Parts: sequence; C-alpha cells; structure tokens
Amino acid sequence: MAAVMPAPAASRLFLSGNEAVARAVWEAGTRVAAAYPGTPATEMLEVLSTYPDIYAEWSVNEKVSLEVAIGAAYAGSRAFCCMKHVGMNVASDALMTLTLTGVVGGLVIAIADDVGLSSSQNEQDSRFWGRFAHVPVFEPADSQEAYAMTLAAYELSEQFQVPVILRMTTRINHVKGLVVVGERASRAGAGFKKDPARFVMVPGNAGRRIPLMFKRDGELRSAAEQSPLNYIVAGSDRRVGFITSGPAFEHVREAFPEAPVLKLGFSCPLPFDKCRELAALVEQVVVVEEVEPLVETELKARGIAVVGKEILPLQGELSPNVLKPAIARLLGEPVPDIPPAPAKVFPRPPTMCVACPHLGVYYTLSQVRNLNISGDIGCYTLGAGHPWQAMDTCVSMGASMGIALGMDKGRGESDKDKRIVAVIGDSTFLHMGMQGLLDMVYNKANVTVLLLDNRAVGMTGGQDNPGNGRDIYGEDAPRVDFAKLCAALGVKQERIHTVNPYELPVLFKTVRDEVKVPDVSVIITDQPCVLIKDYHKLKPYEVHDDKCTGCGNCLDVGCPAIHVTRRGKQTKASGREVDLAFVRIESSVCTGCGLCLQPCAPDAIQHYVPVSPIKLMTKGGCAV
Repeated sequence: MAAVMPAPAASRLFLSGNEAVARAVWEAGTRVAAAYPGTPATEMLEVLSTYPDIYAEWSVNEKVSLEVAIGAAYAGSRAFCCMKHVGMNVASDALMTLTLTGVVGGLVIAIADDVGLSSSQNEQDSRFWGRFAHVPVFEPADSQEAYAMTLAAYELSEQFQVPVILRMTTRINHVKGLVVVGERASRAGAGFKKDPARFVMVPGNAGRRIPLMFKRDGELRSAAEQSPLNYIVAGSDRRVGFITSGPAFEHVREAFPEAPVLKLGFSCPLPFDKCRELAALVEQVVVVEEVEPLVETELKARGIAVVGKEILPLQGELSPNVLKPAIARLLGEPVPDIPPAPAKVFPRPPTMCVACPHLGVYYTLSQVRNLNISGDIGCYTLGAGHPWQAMDTCVSMGASMGIALGMDKGRGESDKDKRIVAVIGDSTFLHMGMQGLLDMVYNKANVTVLLLDNRAVGMTGGQDNPGNGRDIYGEDAPRVDFAKLCAALGVKQERIHTVNPYELPVLFKTVRDEVKVPDVSVIITDQPCVLIKDYHKLKPYEVHDDKCTGCGNCLDVGCPAIHVTRRGKQTKASGREVDLAFVRIESSVCTGCGLCLQPCAPDAIQHYVPVSPIKLMTKGGCAV
C-alpha cells in the first residue's frame, strides 16, 4: 500500500473515528504501530500504513502486536497498538505486567468495543482493563474527540510513564464527522536504557514496582479531577442530571438537552469530586454507560446516590428511544410514544460470497454423517447457518483446536462413534491455532483438522497475513508453508493433504477417509478468497430451464448467486411427495467456480452464453 501525502494542518476533514485516531497517531510523532485485524478497529492500522515516517505491521496476533509496541516504547519512541475488545483478552498477559514496568516513550492502546454486537461473539466492556491493570482510560464521543484525545493520551502517557487506553465503540469507529487536523511533530527515539530492576519482571523486582503503581493511581486520579476532558454541561432542568461517557453522551444530549450532564472523557480513574459536584446540582443522578455498571458501582461504593442499571438495559446502545421511556418512568411521567421502527427490508441472512472456497467445504461436511464439528472465528463461521448447518461450536480465536481435542477425550456414551472435525482459517491458525494442533499431536488425539487457507484475513476485509506472502504495504514477504508447518508440529506426513475445495469429489473422499483414521489429520484447502487480487474469475454459468428438474441439489452448495424462481411438488411412483425448487444463476455475479455444476443431476447448468440485443428484439423483446 503506497504512502499518501497527508492533508495539511488546519484542514477540515470528514473522518471516521478510526481515521481520526490514525491521523492523530501520525501527528504525535509515533514511530511504531502494530495490530491484528478485528472489526471495528481494523481501519486504524490500515490508514496508518498509508502515512509516511511510521512503521506499521500486521502482527500474528494481538499479544504480539502489543509486545512490539511495548518494545518501541521501552526504546523511547512513541508507539501505538489497536485491537477489538476480545483482542485485549489475548494481549492482557503483556498488559498486566506492562502496568508495573511502565513506558518511556508514549504508548496508546486503542480498544474498540462492539456495543450492540455488530460483528462479535460477546459485548465485552474494555473499561474494566483500566481498573484491572491500573492504567488510565480515555473515552471519545465523536471523531474530533477521538483525534484530540489520542494526542492528549500521548502527553499523559509520557507524563506518568504509563500506557493509556483509548476506549472506543463501533459508533465512534465507523461514524464520520468533521475533524480539524494539525502537523506531524517529529520525535526521535531516545534509545533503550538498561534498567533490569524496572524491565526484568522477576518476582523481586515486580514486588518493588507495585507500590509505585499504587502511588501513580493517586496521581492519575488527581489528574482526572483537574482534566478538561471531564466537564459539566449546565442545564436548566434540575430534576435529573446525567453522568456519562463516549457516544452515550451524545444520546443523552439529544434526548435531554436541558439536563445537566457530567461528561467523562478521562474516565479512569474516576473523578469522584467532579461526580459529587454534578450530584449537588440536581435532584437525581442517572449514570448512563455502555454496557457494564462500572461507574455506577464505584459511585455507590463511595456513598454517592445514583441510579443506573435499575432502569437501563445491561446490553446494547443507550439511544434516545431507550433513554426517554426509562427516565419518564423514573420521574413518574407518562411514557412517551416512541415512533415505530421503520419497516424491515426483505431479510437477507448472512452468507458467504459467491464462489467462496469455503462453500465446498461446508457442502461436503453437511453430506458426511456422524460428525461433531468445532468451528472458529472468521468467514467460515457462517458454516453454522443455512443451508449447511455444519458447525457445532464457536467460542474464540483458535478455540476449534482445543475444543475438538476436549470433545475427543471427553466422549460420552452417545459420542463414542462420532468423528471429530475442527475447522479453522489460515490467519486464525497462525493467530492462535498452532498451539492447539501441537497439543492434539502431543496428546494423541483422534481429530481431523480442516485448515481453510484462503490467503487473507477474509472477515475483516482481506488483509494480508504471514500465509499469503505480502506485508501490510503489499510488498513481498516470506510465506508460510502450511503443510511443512503442520509436519513441524508433529502431524505425520501421510496425514497431511492439500486439496482444491472446488473439486468436490476429491474433497469429499479426503474428508470421508481421514475422519476414519484414529489419528490427527490435517486437510488444507488452498484457494484464494474471491475478494482479493489472487482470485481469477472464470466463465460464468447459467441454468437451462428445459433441463432443470427442480431437484434443488445446487442449492445445497449455498452459493448466493443461485436463486429459486419457483417451487413445486412431485409425487414419486412410490407415492412419496417431494419438494421441487427451480432455479436460475445470476450470471452477472457468477465467477465460474463450478461448485453448483457438480451436484446437478440433470446437467442443467452450463456455461453462460450472452444473448445479443438483436436476438432479443427478434424474440419480441426490447434491448433498451
């Protein structure tokens, strides 16, 4: 990805929160930025990779990305790391010791919480990490604040030699707003200065650092009390005041423009005096926070009377249509009529892309009987849905491996004859799956692993990874050989197979044979994601109506280019009635992968032949 010339200082730019943070990171003189892709955080590093004078990398996982940033900060350079909320679960091992060593150069860690579960398996609240790790937390409410708070976070980080968490949510990451930007401040790294008592965290050294951490907590709380990022918005309606942060602040201001509000931008440590100041202005205080009652609990523990999750939901965004009825009930007022939600569009369930190489995998798994299938995080998680229903578990990155091993070792009487299959993608395997495969081999598992190598981090937009031979800049990089890697982890050579997932007979036979072998097997599917440049389209297909019998076999592949045109029923000679589904292929999006062709019994699917406008007109149609 080529570097771009950044817009000059004082420009007013229309930026998402992710883009605003990236701009501020660059302006702050940051020298190193690292991340692993994860929605809604991905674009921060993607944008940074386009700026000059900064090193950016896709790391193999979030823990490694944070450790890379820590190393740069130890060397006296400003550093940046970003991830989605569940990514910090992976990186927390490093974070919990970093809080003791502190940093030299400023270090900002942006964590993007997926409030509302747009693309995540849970709705984790990352503000907990501030309390747990004893580090400050900033919470922007819009793109301009995301930009400004990132710059302020670097100053605070270096002032107190502590990493700063920038807690964002999907509403901030992806919504755009006007941002006034500045110039980059060039900063040279001071260089790493040896200090084993600080940077070598053996128990003796760690014990001496803990009192310094608690002393820093007190200093940070004083800084939060005085910070201009925490301020009270005056209001004339004193019946209810609000304490809130992040995008919830915007919701409160929209719903109750006349109410006093304490906006927490520097929310951890919590500025208790500021909260008492707000409480003295109003009759009741409502804490509006997404999603856990952290502030509410801390205020109640300090004897400050507040209301929170007694009246507000514990999940989802706290938009005005949620806030208004809750406050009306609190005040004993009539609950306002909330306009009905607009009519829903025709439902479009999530599915894989046209010609996705995973389609053949799940079609095959749906045809093989007697399987328990542990899945993982990625595009292929959609294999749990219709029409395949070929995934039985999905927990976290890399979990398919350990869960499959546990299923094998923990078999009940009803499972003794089941074959165990683990499905994992290439980037997920490199992120957290290798250890699970090693554990399977070491502990003599009876599991078949399907390693789906589509040469991209597909779910988050097709980012590069060590499995496709390109770095974040699109430049050549060493490419992992998955077959050799699996062999190095102990899988027997004869149990490693690389197959083309578009060749269904070969794939089916390989899966059927390997699940019967009481050993660890790995089947690698090696075809690129259809959305990256490595994929090359072939001639599309169409359905010949005069040959289609309505068997519907092609629908079982699950390709969204295939549409049902009409349904019917047929009574067989045996008297059994069967459903019929007559179909067509949207040739404009078909890529010619040939998956649907293989289960088509009557040979009704053939290469598409475009009809010229002249022929259309001779048939009574019109080409215009």
